[in-house]
Amino acid sequence: MRLSTMLGKTTRQVPAEADTISHQLMLKTGMIYQVATGIYAYLPLGWRAINKVCQVIRNELDIIGGQELSMSVLQPMEIWRKTGRDTAFGDNLFTLKDRRDREFCLGPTHEELITTIVASNVRSYRDLPLLLYQIQTKFRDEPRPRGGLIRVREFDMMDLYSFDADEESLDKSYNSLVQAYKHIYACCGLSTTMVEADSGAIGGKDSHEFMLPLSTGEDEIIFCSECGYSANVEKAESTKLKLRKEQTLPLQEIATPGKKTIEEVADFFKVSKEHTIKTLVYSADDEIILVVIRGDLDINEIKLKNSLKCHNLRLASDEETIAQGFIVGAISPVGISGIKVISDDSITSGNNYIAGANKAEYHFKNVNYPRDFHADTILDIAAVKAGHKCPKCGEKLQSQKGIEVGHTFKLGTVFSEKLDAKYLDKDGTRKPILMGCYGIGIGRLLAAIIEQNHDDKGIIWPINIAPFQVHLCALTITDQQVQKAAEELYQRLIVAGLDVLYDDRQESAGIKFNDADLLGMPVRLTISPRTVKANQIELKWRSSDKIHLIAPDDIAKQLEVLTEG
Repeated sequence: MRLSTMLGKTTRQVPAEADTISHQLMLKTGMIYQVATGIYAYLPLGWRAINKVCQVIRNELDIIGGQELSMSVLQPMEIWRKTGRDTAFGDNLFTLKDRRDREFCLGPTHEELITTIVASNVRSYRDLPLLLYQIQTKFRDEPRPRGGLIRVREFDMMDLYSFDADEESLDKSYNSLVQAYKHIYACCGLSTTMVEADSGAIGGKDSHEFMLPLSTGEDEIIFCSECGYSANVEKAESTKLKLRKEQTLPLQEIATPGKKTIEEVADFFKVSKEHTIKTLVYSADDEIILVVIRGDLDINEIKLKNSLKCHNLRLASDEETIAQGFIVGAISPVGISGIKVISDDSITSGNNYIAGANKAEYHFKNVNYPRDFHADTILDIAAVKAGHKCPKCGEKLQSQKGIEVGHTFKLGTVFSEKLDAKYLDKDGTRKPILMGCYGIGIGRLLAAIIEQNHDDKGIIWPINIAPFQVHLCALTITDQQVQKAAEELYQRLIVAGLDVLYDDRQESAGIKFNDADLLGMPVRLTISPRTVKANQIELKWRSSDKIHLIAPDDIAKQLEVLTEG
């Protein structure tokens, strides 16, 4: 490819809203064009990189027996209603009607459709297992697109679905995909961490995310450096501080003028926050509920939402709270009836707590469960933070920001039962197929590669992902000898099977070298009047500052690593 004719120009200016390194560098290099908020077009340079990523993924999935197919973007809404995910995805689902008034959605994922396809093709256990995948465009109406390709509304994704006859076979499929993921990330030049994760709207049981540790990431990883435990903050658990139980004391109502927050109340009673109870009012699918937790902890709303099996969860407004008869700043479950109460299990480890008295500027002292209040459900709904104790070994947990670059789910029979995807077992009985699903966002993966492979000059492409393997610079291109030598080398490299970006522009050496560093191809070859006269070629690897002068006949040997990669 000649740089003079390639669509997309390098620039030193980027929009202020480009807040991640990958977004800035993709704009600076002319890899992407913003069509609308959260919607991007890939220009030739970006599309070449995307295709390199896809090829790495295809290679690894084909090795483990994956079969590539392509499913339609348009999906009938009736199959989504069968699984209930039309509601679970909510406003994130793009929907439309055709001219016959039939309802469709633009697929945000393809569990429903692939399950329907398999249901019509699989007859017996002999047809299993199956690993079916595609690389295709998905649509999700994200409320807050950000970070360039990190979170968008239209994106390319590899989604693979496994179909197995039993748990043992599902485990085997799942583990083979985990290993394939690790190979994919290694080939892409990424160092990732596998963590336990929440299944979200996908459903199912076991779930893991592959996280790229990054200080600017939008996700948080909780991990233990002693035993290796790691989880997404939405899924993470900890061993909570156990309080020594004292003699149960009688309930007292105490005036607490002006004291509303946990900190203010704890200070007033001269106790630590773990000896208080925090009560919040939530709206769960428009039902008002009370949520109770010990004062030193916070609520993990993902855990709470999953426990309630609701689609929409939010804190109730002050107006909604008051309408229920509660006093903001003095709420507690004590004496409350006719409203659902969800409690974290932390309230069972101690006693004689301080809690609101449901009366302005008053609090109760010596609140005890279950003597003084009822909870419909008690479970772990606490948010885990750095410093909490590891649930495996008891050591202190740590936290790290990161970007999710892949997700795996053991779905079990969640979809196959609802969509009647069954097979005949050896004994002649019909059984639901066990499923798994596995996704990698292609654009997000590309962004992550850039986030982890760059310096202050630009991108440093891993060999397998680079849009071009060689960046050929011709200096003083108007010099006929330089032009002849550069054209000959360009053709030789192409014949040798290398992807070459040839900078044939009439620009200064400074501009060409700066652009070569910005674009970040693995190796730069330079032809100039000086090198032509000496019958040499200047070679510089992007990952090194060292410059080598080599004979033209030695080029093939020097670049062997590129063809091997």
